[in-house]
Amino acid sequence: MLLCYTRAMKHLVIDGCSLTIPDLVAAARHHVPVVLDEDAVRRMAASRAVVEDAMKNRLVRYGITTGFGKFCSVTISDEDNATLQKNLIMSHACGQGSPFPEEVVRAMMLLRANALAVGNSGIRPLVVQRLLDMLNAGVIPVVPEQGSLGASGDLAPLSHIALVLIGMGEAWWKGERMPGSLAMARAGIQPVALEAKEGLALINGTQAMTATGALAVHDALMAYRTATITAALTFQALRGITEALDPRIHELRRQQGQIDAAHDLRRILEDSRLVTHPTGSRVQDAYALRCTPQVHGAVLTALRHVWDILSTELNAVTDNPLIFPHVMRPGGDILSGGNFHGEPLALALDYLGIAASELADLSERRLERLVNPALSEGLPAFLAINGGLNSGFMIVQYSAASLVSENKVLAHPASVDSIPSSANQEDHVSMGTIAARKARRIIEHTQRVLAMELLAACQALDLRAIQQGLPSIEDQLAPATRPAYSIVRTTVPFLDKDRVMYPDLDAAHALIAEGLIPGCVFAWSWMPDGLSAIDQIE
Repeated sequence: MLLCYTRAMKHLVIDGCSLTIPDLVAAARHHVPVVLDEDAVRRMAASRAVVEDAMKNRLVRYGITTGFGKFCSVTISDEDNATLQKNLIMSHACGQGSPFPEEVVRAMMLLRANALAVGNSGIRPLVVQRLLDMLNAGVIPVVPEQGSLGASGDLAPLSHIALVLIGMGEAWWKGERMPGSLAMARAGIQPVALEAKEGLALINGTQAMTATGALAVHDALMAYRTATITAALTFQALRGITEALDPRIHELRRQQGQIDAAHDLRRILEDSRLVTHPTGSRVQDAYALRCTPQVHGAVLTALRHVWDILSTELNAVTDNPLIFPHVMRPGGDILSGGNFHGEPLALALDYLGIAASELADLSERRLERLVNPALSEGLPAFLAINGGLNSGFMIVQYSAASLVSENKVLAHPASVDSIPSSANQEDHVSMGTIAARKARRIIEHTQRVLAMELLAACQALDLRAIQQGLPSIEDQLAPATRPAYSIVRTTVPFLDKDRVMYPDLDAAHALIAEGLIPGCVFAWSWMPDGLSAIDQIE
């Protein structure tokens, strides 16, 4: 779905200070053009002057007049510096495996340009502008997913981007994979000849893990909202008892995420004619319904934390060494540090994967209650008409259970591992890019489990209508859930007899992945920076 803010946005101006996750989504997914801020150009020029001064005065400065990593004690002459930069890019482009999706590479390019725009990296503005020219023209480097340790930054992935910038490597151009030099030529972009410090400035940073993680946390927020709406549909299909949503219960817990999750679910279920109150021997629901605010609330708390960490990192300077021009006099300081280390992201992205896994876990349990005749409050077994001849949703739950189980394996944290590299110069690494990639996979699995619950809930609601002799269940539904039900039924018809199921599941997944399910509901309790209520509406 092309969100409202992207339709209104003619271009995105980057200044190294104000990029948001929705901005990144607009540029990475919806190809909003990116423009470099004029003040950023001046800041970059000032830091570049410090690098050139160090070269002129033959100062020994890491990565400028020395080799890299363990070779930091090797001094490089002025004559060899251009070769040093090219060699750095070629030797570090050691990525393996399948390429990152185009949207992730586009996000990486945007983030690297934004970090350089802060003006503490000593790179010429020309190089950053050329990177944005590639992004805007659709020259997208082929970047293998594997090969980053997440300390000294994402050296291997970013090197594959820099390869194309200097006229090497491979790139996608108008859907075709080709040599980077050919893609640049077809786009009318001149490759760059790198000068001192510029190779290191292009590849020393956390942009692969940040790009993957920022897109993932955006999708996880949409998955949380989808899960809330889907849970509301299931709540109605199972005649859920709304007493568990009473705000007094959640305020006593004092967990803000839980309070907000209960508030959202309560509002979505307002005026439903299908929910119930304690009666007779049925005084409370099973945890899969009753504890939805507690579980979803914990997930929401995790999302808020990860969103904040990644929002900060979008505008972080993460290369080394860093350049600090003197404001009141010529010259400046060149300081070596470790901002490239991905630990802040690695921990957060492992947390994100665990939280998203729990969304899927609870969704599968609600799905089980829908298909199990011992738990479904009178619904037919496996939501099938003429069960026995038809299997209905029997294997849908199997498939959901498989994805949930795989998520449990993927949710094992990557950040607890470290393998030293570069002859023990880089003796602790974050594995943050692995954490980001795992989180992205978990979130996709979660979307698919939610799609299965969503279809099962709509099937169950239609069966309720049949049981009550009604032509449609829509009038019985809470008004806030009717648009979601309608979108599903416009896309996937009622299952009156067995048919091939995977196209239905894929179609429901597409609705969720495109953000269409949460897009039909009111403003939510938590609206992160850069994302407004209207952004949810197609």
